[in-house]
Amino acid sequence: MIEYDLDTAHSILHVRPTSALQQEDFARLARAVDPHIEATGTLAGLIVEAPGFPGWDSLAGMAAHFRFVRDHHRRIRRVAVVTDAALGDLAEKLASHFVAATIRHFPGGQLERARRWILHGE
Repeated sequence: MIEYDLDTAHSILHVRPTSALQQEDFARLARAVDPHIEATGTLAGLIVEAPGFPGWDSLAGMAAHFRFVRDHHRRIRRVAVVTDAALGDLAEKLASHFVAATIRHFPGGQLERARRWILHGE
């Protein structure tokens, strides 16, 4: 399951995976963020705040995750991964080869620093 907040004033989607990712999680995210992207053309950023990667509940969940990334990565300028897990370093190094967004890892607890980076490049 994914909890999320969409800050429309700053154009930032903040997601927090709380358990194994499900197909419906990505459908809910798309329903929330797609109208904003249509209206503004892009998201300034995506913050993924996670103590670790929870995995997927099924193959359909994994496929929905990959489709969401494929369909949205060109419309998101920056992705901040806020975690103490090795996932953060891996995401920054590996995913940057597959997505258009700039990806940066921040240690857990540095959510505000991640927001500043998305908004101001700091």
